[in-house]
Amino acid sequence: MASGSKKVIYAALTGNGLIAITKFFAASVTGSSAMLSEAIHSMVDTGNQGLLLYGLKRSKRPPDAAHPFGYGSELYFWCFVVAILIFGLGAGISFYEGISKLMNPHPISSPHINYIVLSLAIVFEAGAWWIAYKEFGKVRGNFGLFEAVQRSKDATIFTVLFEDTAAMLGLIAALIGIAAADKLGIVWADGAASVSIGIILAGTASFLAYETKGLLIGESASREVTQGVRGIVARAKTVKHVNELRTMHMAPNDILLALSLDFHDDLSAGRVEDTIFQLEQGIKARFPDIRRLFIEVQSMEDHRSSMMISRRARRAEQK
Repeated sequence: MASGSKKVIYAALTGNGLIAITKFFAASVTGSSAMLSEAIHSMVDTGNQGLLLYGLKRSKRPPDAAHPFGYGSELYFWCFVVAILIFGLGAGISFYEGISKLMNPHPISSPHINYIVLSLAIVFEAGAWWIAYKEFGKVRGNFGLFEAVQRSKDATIFTVLFEDTAAMLGLIAALIGIAAADKLGIVWADGAASVSIGIILAGTASFLAYETKGLLIGESASREVTQGVRGIVARAKTVKHVNELRTMHMAPNDILLALSLDFHDDLSAGRVEDTIFQLEQGIKARFPDIRRLFIEVQSMEDHRSSMMISRRARRAEQK
């Protein structure tokens, strides 16, 4: 999904960069608080796309002695930073501008400029949103939107998708607030729209932070992957029991798999080695995203004993 991720990010970067410039111009001419909040929002989004591209580049670095499993998780870190920036800069400044305008309301000058800029921005944002939505649809399957986000391991695509969704909602809020101030004479509506934009951004940032946090600390592979691995192991006649199967996404397309297997006692060491090799070949052929595979040979009784010792140690640490 690296190429798909870059396509989504570049589309959002281009759109947000152009939109930010026009919004700042409109805000300086009209004095609209909502328009200024939208301009800051677009500027933050533009910077965020730059950070996502930087994260993609950093995550592609090969493993080294200091990071033997590679740098794939760095992508998740930068997605988390993006969520924090949306909350801190986007939402924070929008709240500040909105509250300032509510405390000292004043009419908007040349509101037609705002209408033109917001209408064009909605068109551009809709285009970027559609590209992100189509790319996300390729991995969404038959799941609902929020469930698909929870299952997705490519944080860049759903981060841009929700950024663009927040941008669309923010533009609508700004348009309503400016229209209410202009057409209905509700001067404070412009400030209220800015506060609404802050609420939208804060909610989006909180959701993205929660989802990327899960990826950052390590999420397991999908049920399809784990069940498929179990099926491959089950067909190996030399394996008596699967003691444990653990997976973790190191990056969107990089899965770490650890297996603990109990083999039949009458097997020679060479037969066990052959089975392990065949299992590794079969698993990686079916699931190319499994880049690293570790198989531990251990009897079921010894495995249970070691797990009991580990649980006791954890309980002792918690006391």
